[in-house]
Amino acid sequence: MLHPVPHPSKKRAAALLSLSAVAAALASPVVAAPAPAPAPAPAPAAAAALRWSGCATPRYPTLQCASLKVPLDHDRPAGRQISLALTRVPHTAATSQGPLLVNPGGPGGSGRTLAGFVASALPKDVAAQYDVIGFDPRGVGRSEPALDCGAGHFKPVRPDSVPLDPATEQANLERVRSFAESCQTKHADVLPYVGTVSAARDLEVLRTALGAERLSYFGYSYGTYLGAVYARLHPDRVHRLVLDSVVDPGGVWYEDNLAQDQAFDARHKSFLAWVAQYDATYHLGTDPAAVEERWYAMRTALRSAPAGGKVGPAELEDTYMPGGYYNGYWPALAEAFAAYAVREDSKPLVAAYERFGAVEPSAGNSYSVYTAVQCRDSAWPRDWNTWRADMWRTHAKAPFMTWNNAWYNAPCAFWKTEPLRTPDVTNHDLPPALLFQASEDAATPFEGAVAMHDKLAGSALVVEEGGGNHGVALSGNKCLDEKLAAYLRTGQAADAVCPAQPAPKPATATRAVPPSAGGAALHGLLGFRG
Repeated sequence: MLHPVPHPSKKRAAALLSLSAVAAALASPVVAAPAPAPAPAPAPAAAAALRWSGCATPRYPTLQCASLKVPLDHDRPAGRQISLALTRVPHTAATSQGPLLVNPGGPGGSGRTLAGFVASALPKDVAAQYDVIGFDPRGVGRSEPALDCGAGHFKPVRPDSVPLDPATEQANLERVRSFAESCQTKHADVLPYVGTVSAARDLEVLRTALGAERLSYFGYSYGTYLGAVYARLHPDRVHRLVLDSVVDPGGVWYEDNLAQDQAFDARHKSFLAWVAQYDATYHLGTDPAAVEERWYAMRTALRSAPAGGKVGPAELEDTYMPGGYYNGYWPALAEAFAAYAVREDSKPLVAAYERFGAVEPSAGNSYSVYTAVQCRDSAWPRDWNTWRADMWRTHAKAPFMTWNNAWYNAPCAFWKTEPLRTPDVTNHDLPPALLFQASEDAATPFEGAVAMHDKLAGSALVVEEGGGNHGVALSGNKCLDEKLAAYLRTGQAADAVCPAQPAPKPATATRAVPPSAGGAALHGLLGFRG
């Protein structure tokens, strides 16, 4: 079933962004099939005290590392153990507010470096009150075992993501089916225990190992859902809860991805309108619709002649999709577009692909965990005809990323591990939570934040009006960052609206991110697809 996010008109966006409209939206019930609450979580197995050792970096000189043993199967705590890789920046104040766990999203994102970033980005007096804890969730990064289902899954040049003929569709189906089968072959013993509920139960083991009565949690993107599930399981163990760029808990995960498709298309159009605004720099035209035609003409040309033997239509989408997460990338993406379309020079396009679109070797791990979690968390259609009908219907409205996103998630159509029922994260037992959301976010559309706000009684929603970036707190918006700091100090927050940061200006071709663009460091840690 489609779960569309309407293309926001200026009138609709203005309505969503007023506090009275937010309140009105919350007064209306979110329509979703009722889902069961998670079963009460048993007390975790006793965890040994953590042994922290120095693992400083030049940027984060006080960073420490440790590992934590957790049960593979939390229902069998004495059985096989796996390990989670942890980092910490210790508190320095005389009085501590306890641990602050941070997560960059994904699923599949490594959070070890995020601890240093958050501790350094918060005001010194706030960071001093917390032990900021980063972690690689089960299966991720330096946690053991780490999943890696198949090398070369994203090796260029892939078949065109848009299956204009049966052969192209079949080639893509063979790719995703092969990946699902490889995962099952390599990790059949682990896959039943890789999912959000298991990861949330790991956090409770971590809390006990830290010796903390309660923990605080700050998650971006998918990390908002992980935090909400933990809070539902253990509401009495939550001190502070910060959710930034919020997953719609009612659409996990098939419908949420369909919602993304339309939101990413709208954000791509915003990028193309920005390019048109700077025609004096890029010479691609002053009419956004005409610029869009030229972008799709580039896509068509790459089908028969991939740039540099690397960038076909699917790789082009991979390259430009990060612009939907962070507008600081727009100047580099615009320069690559102009070089190809105006100057017939494909080298900048290949360079942009290698920077933004090409999959690093470590991404085999993150994508494997992404797939394992998403496919396990909830039921996906098993009849490919359902996917085909939904994707073509959505593609007709939103051609930029619909089919690319479909193939990214399509291993779930062939997944052998049985899916779980999605838990209801409705929570009336929490202390007040703080939610941050950009109004034009593509990866987690605005409606999802309203839905989560409604489910978390007493929560506050801070909207970045007109913002389109994914991950907004600690990205340079003073208004947002002040509200985050105040909440972490006192636990008090209220619904609010903050203006978005200015859009970037064109930069020289040698600079991927202009120095004026806030949030470059954060978005380098959050990654894409998360």
